[in-house]
Amino acid sequence: MNAPETLSRWAGTGSSRVPFWAYTDPQLYQQELQKIFYGPHWCYVGLEVEIPNVGDYRLTSVGERQVIMVRDRVAPKDRGTDHGIRVVENRCAHRGVRFCQQPHGNARSFVCPYHQWTYKLNGELAGLPFKDGVPATDADGNACVHGGMPADFDMKQHGLTKLRVAVLHGLVFATFSEQAEPLADYLGPEILPWLDRIFAGRKLSLLGYNRQRIPGNWKLMMENIKDPYHPGLLHTWFVTFGLWRADQKSRMVMDAQGRHAVMISRRNEGGENKAVTQGVTSFKADMALHDTRLLDVVPEPWWKVPDPAHPGTQIMPSVTMITLFPSLIIQQQVNSLSTRHIQPRGEGSFDFVWTHFGFADDSEEMTRRRLRQANLFGPAGFVSADDGEVIQFSQDGFAQWGEQGETLCELGGTGTQGTEHMVTETLIRSMYAYWRKVMGE
Repeated sequence: MNAPETLSRWAGTGSSRVPFWAYTDPQLYQQELQKIFYGPHWCYVGLEVEIPNVGDYRLTSVGERQVIMVRDRVAPKDRGTDHGIRVVENRCAHRGVRFCQQPHGNARSFVCPYHQWTYKLNGELAGLPFKDGVPATDADGNACVHGGMPADFDMKQHGLTKLRVAVLHGLVFATFSEQAEPLADYLGPEILPWLDRIFAGRKLSLLGYNRQRIPGNWKLMMENIKDPYHPGLLHTWFVTFGLWRADQKSRMVMDAQGRHAVMISRRNEGGENKAVTQGVTSFKADMALHDTRLLDVVPEPWWKVPDPAHPGTQIMPSVTMITLFPSLIIQQQVNSLSTRHIQPRGEGSFDFVWTHFGFADDSEEMTRRRLRQANLFGPAGFVSADDGEVIQFSQDGFAQWGEQGETLCELGGTGTQGTEHMVTETLIRSMYAYWRKVMGE
C-alpha cells in the first residue's frame, strides 16, 4: 500500500484530528522514512564542536540510517569556502557492512574489517585488496593473474554514500536528496532570527550527552514540544516554579509551511494563580527547594534581541523551544541549552539524544549553572521524564484502540495561524497539515 492510498483513510481535509494509525501503521512508517528522512528535507546530525580536529568523527543517524559525521582535511586555498564537515553513510560499498563500530574517535581513513576496503574521510574509495589480482603461475608454468576486479571497475563509482551537508552557526545538517532546497530557505525567515539569537557569532562548548529510547512514534516528540500548554499541567516543576505555564507572556511562531516552529515565553515568579493552578494536580503550593541553586537563573545579554514581529522594539524571552522538522529540537530553558535529536527506530519507538552545550567564553560559574539546570531535562530529568512516560502512554492507547481512533487537537480552533499565547494546539495542526501534504505526494 503506498502513502496516498494509506492517507485516503484520513477523512476530511483538516489536520486537527489525527488518526491513530498515523502512529502505528508499519507501512506508513516506511513511507515516512523515504519521503521525509531520506527525501528532500534537512536532518540534524550534530554540532561542529563535537569534531574539532581533522579525522574526528562521530556516529549519528538520519532516520534509521547510521551515518558518520567527520572532519576532513581542507586545502589552504579552500578554507574560506569549505567547512570541512562530511557526512557519509556507515555502509561499505562492497558487501554492505556497517564498518564503523566505535561511537566516536579519530581516524586517518575508514577501513571495512571484512575485506579491507579503505575509504578517505570524504567517502571516496582509496583502495581495496587484490584489485589487480594476484600474480600466479598456471599449470603449464606460465605467468598469470588470479582474481582481480573487472577491467571497467571504476573506484570513483564505488565510494561511500555521501550526503549533502550544510552548517549553520555550528549546527550540522545533512540530506540524502539533491532536491532539498538550500538550508536557509528550508528553515525560513521566520525561524532564522531565533537560531541567530542563540548561535550567531558564538563558539560552542560541549557539556555532555544523554540518550534514551522512548517507546512511542517519533512524531509524538515533535508534538510534545509543539504543545505549549501541557507543561503547566503535566510538569510539577514548571507550573510550581513558573518556568513555563499558561499565564506567561508567550508567542507561537512558525515557518510559512508550518513544519518548523518556535515557542517563546518569559518566566514568571511561579506560585499560585487560580486561573492556571486551581485544580491542577501537578501544582504543589508548598513545594520548596532544598538547594535553591537549581533555579539560580541569571539573565544573559544575548537573551534580549530586536523583536522580529515588532520592528523597533525588543524582546527578552527566558525560554525558546525550536522545533526543526523532522528531527531536531533546540532548547533554551533559562540557562540550560541543548539540542535534542530524534532518531526513529520503527513505528513505535525512537532514540532521543540530548547534547548539552554552552559557550566557549562562559565563566566557570555559568558552566556549573548550565549543568545544574540540565538536571531538569534528559531521560531522568525532573521535567523531561514526564514527557517520555506520557508518550509511551499515548502509543499504548493508540495500539489499544486500533484503526478507528483519532486524536483531538482543537484547542484554539482548527486553524494553523501563530498566536501570542500558549493556550493553543495550532503548532501541532500546522505540522500535520504539512505532513499530510508531503505524505500524499
